[in-house]
Amino acid sequence: AVRLLLRTLATAGGLWLAATLIEGIRLEPDRSPLLLIAVALLVGLANATVRPLLALLTLPFVLLTLGLGLLVVNAVALSAALWVSAQLDLGLTSDGFGATFLATLVLWGVGVVADAVLGRR
Repeated sequence: AVRLLLRTLATAGGLWLAATLIEGIRLEPDRSPLLLIAVALLVGLANATVRPLLALLTLPFVLLTLGLGLLVVNAVALSAALWVSAQLDLGLTSDGFGATFLATLVLWGVGVVADAVLGRR
């Protein structure tokens, strides 16, 4: 439970960093930080549900790209989470797939650091 909480906080920090660094990712400034944690939970839910299904469906593409295709799969999962965030008016939006793809790279980097600190499962 503690690891899940820390991982969610790391994802929320990664989303904030992505919104700070990437012009197409917008975080409304007047929103509560708790809403960013809610979006981080949505990202976790998308990673647990959408991403495995997409990875399976795109397995030949992933194999042909030597695994780099998973970045696209991750970006699609993040797009789904950001779409739900926009529908629920949680304050985090994306201008398009390019910005979402860059945000995926930021979240990947934050995830690598979080795994180094927290240890992999």
